[in-house]
Amino acid sequence: MFHHITVLKQEALSGLKIRPDGIYVDCTVGGAGHSEVIAKQLGPNGLLIGFDQDERALEHAKQRLAPYADRTKLIRTNFRYIEQALREALATPINETPQVDGILFDLGVSSPQLDEAERGFSYQEDAPLDMRMDQRQALDARTIVNEWDEAEIAKILYEYGEEKFSRRIAREFVNARAKAPIETTGQLVELIKLGIPAAARRSGPHPAKRTFQAIRIAVNDELNVFADAVEQAIRCTRTGGRVCVITFHSLEDRICKNTFAAHVGRCTCPPGFPQCVCNSVGDLHLVSRKPIPPSEEELEQNNRARSAKLRVAEKL
Repeated sequence: MFHHITVLKQEALSGLKIRPDGIYVDCTVGGAGHSEVIAKQLGPNGLLIGFDQDERALEHAKQRLAPYADRTKLIRTNFRYIEQALREALATPINETPQVDGILFDLGVSSPQLDEAERGFSYQEDAPLDMRMDQRQALDARTIVNEWDEAEIAKILYEYGEEKFSRRIAREFVNARAKAPIETTGQLVELIKLGIPAAARRSGPHPAKRTFQAIRIAVNDELNVFADAVEQAIRCTRTGGRVCVITFHSLEDRICKNTFAAHVGRCTCPPGFPQCVCNSVGDLHLVSRKPIPPSEEELEQNNRARSAKLRVAEKL
């Protein structure tokens, strides 16, 4: 059973400003929670295009969206290929940029991926090291933990997980794998605990949380993929259309914030100039200057939404 609680559902729907005859893109279909509410707003001339690299998610989405099959198109792909995929789906000429009315990113890992032990995302279950969103790709968590050098591992733990004991944890991995390969998430958790001082383990979140997040991001190249995809999304959104992004940790949110800001077109002239000479013209307008958080009611129903933030920008 593919069960996933959709985060910021109504806020995202409002942010997209759905038109019944518009074309909308859900870059992360997942449980199809957002896709379903978008499809419900569309008329017979509207179109929802959904992307996901997880085959099981797409199978579930197809079933859930069956009542709207006449206005939905699901594609198995990584959203790093959004422009190419839209060009093919909309039969856009090669020399033109495909244009849609709204694009949504929900960057959270879906609950089924977290909860099903065999996917290797969870530090709560003992399972083979995997963490791949797309089972077709070669790189997995086992490869990183057993084959990357100590400095590379420490770097991703620090940069992607903001783990201050990254070097100690990386050293534990290297020492352990010299004796035998590290095969399971359970083994990984115990090694992480060895790398974190006992006093630090007694407070805060689970000691493995930051390391698991970092390895998952590295396996799926999540930050680089997103940085490229959001630029493509801005290009592919027509005037008056909107790009909505739901992030779950500071690194993703920083990329979104900085990318949107770069497209707003603020004046770059030195202070004191009598008039603007830089002619900075942006192609985005921030619908909300600050990110939109989940409501207290939503947090009571779904604690995993606590770190979620929604940013919305409109194409000029």
